[in-house]
Amino acid sequence: MKALIIEDEYPAAERLEKLIKKLDPRIEIACVIDSVEAAKRWFKSGSTVDLIFSDIQLSDGLSFQIFDAFPAHSPIIFTTSYDEYAIKAFKVKSIDYLLKPIKLHELQQAIDKYKNFKGDFSPQVYAQKIDSLLESLEIRNRTHKMRFLVKNGEQLIPIHQEQVAYFYTANELACLVGCDGRQFLIDYSLEELESMVDPLSFFRLNRQFIARVTAIQRIHSYFNGKLKIDLRPETAQEVLVSREKASAFKAWLDG
Repeated sequence: MKALIIEDEYPAAERLEKLIKKLDPRIEIACVIDSVEAAKRWFKSGSTVDLIFSDIQLSDGLSFQIFDAFPAHSPIIFTTSYDEYAIKAFKVKSIDYLLKPIKLHELQQAIDKYKNFKGDFSPQVYAQKIDSLLESLEIRNRTHKMRFLVKNGEQLIPIHQEQVAYFYTANELACLVGCDGRQFLIDYSLEELESMVDPLSFFRLNRQFIARVTAIQRIHSYFNGKLKIDLRPETAQEVLVSREKASAFKAWLDG
């Protein structure tokens, strides 16, 4: 098996190479690359490997720029100093990561994961995973709306995002439902709201509902691969997640 290391700190690259060799001497390190531009030149030459270990923050940019220009045809294990918030985004997208300083047993688990599931890493499927990750990071880096100003009779009330249980539409009107059960009409469409809220906390269940993770009370298997969701506070409407969205919904909950 041939592996590529993309890392701009020499001591970190050297340590990672030693750990890899310690775990499996049969893994050949094809190259150690220290910048985005050098990696682009390497991929442009047509070179390929079975597995890529890549830092995220390099001296001349983010490694995502590499895989944006040259869609990854090999699985990537990210090595990162990113905080837990970013790491959750990687986990949701099923791309493995190692948090620096890298520990031997975690490296072993990541390599074992690659060996066990490398049949799932076809070029087309993996390119889609990278595209999905890039999209996730773009969404995550947007400014999320912290409060919603709603009307209650003659009063205007600010509702903090943490106080929202879910949003839903009825008769072409969008409603905000608070954790306390109060409901307010809101001057946004669900499409607009989906781009405003934190995607790690909220999920678009279907065309009618966007729910906060704390509002998911129970999940039931339903006909034809769908999922039936019980929300808290309760709603009179039946809330279903389609078979196509079920996997993404479960991955989001597991994040």
